[in-house]
Amino acid sequence: LVVEVVAIILAREGSKGIPGKNIIDFCGKPLITWTIEQLQQSEGINSIWVSSDNEKILSIGRKYGVESILRPTEISGDFATSESGWSQALEIIENRVGRVDIVLAPQVTSPLREVGDIERGIRSFQEQECDSMFSCCVVNDLCFWEKGPGGTLQSLSYDYKNRQRRQDIQNKYIENGSFYLFKPEVLRKHNNRLGGRIGMTLMDFWKMFEIDSIEDLRSCEALMRAFLLNPQVTQNRC
Repeated sequence: LVVEVVAIILAREGSKGIPGKNIIDFCGKPLITWTIEQLQQSEGINSIWVSSDNEKILSIGRKYGVESILRPTEISGDFATSESGWSQALEIIENRVGRVDIVLAPQVTSPLREVGDIERGIRSFQEQECDSMFSCCVVNDLCFWEKGPGGTLQSLSYDYKNRQRRQDIQNKYIENGSFYLFKPEVLRKHNNRLGGRIGMTLMDFWKMFEIDSIEDLRSCEALMRAFLLNPQVTQNRC
């Protein structure tokens, strides 16, 4: 049985942190092109679609040979959910190509990923018989605090009065937002990217960083050049 996997890239125009964030220059290319090229090089994806309310963003997608979907203004504002964008895109895709078994939803602002991450996620999704899946990174010693009533500090992720040794702390997993996988029926039933049998696919810790500010942009560019655009490092990782 052929499994139909479609990738839906949401890339709306608006961004408060960085104007034009989805197409800002990132290591010499518009940011969105890194995600498009990663998807195009990944096995197991049947088609790639860009959903946007901006014609310039859609034209970049078409330049790279991917399908385009115009996202209505009413689901493109600051308070619009990704789920609304995926739902609208999915309806259009199913009308054009028929059955969709799995949606792969990458985040444009998380360019620090490799083809192997995407392919491993698709394989794991099917092997584990998941209904939905998130990409994540492993951490084992994050010490979260919050301000309680009256401004008093409270430890959240650990008991500061009974601090454990690092090697005794159980691993925790951070949903890094790089990409999600889900069946269309999960999105329709729960109006959520996650539901049913939820799985996770692991990525390197340095791939968890995403771009929401100029500072993030410069940090991610440094990581991209150090890990993914450095021939010596790439060769050693192979």
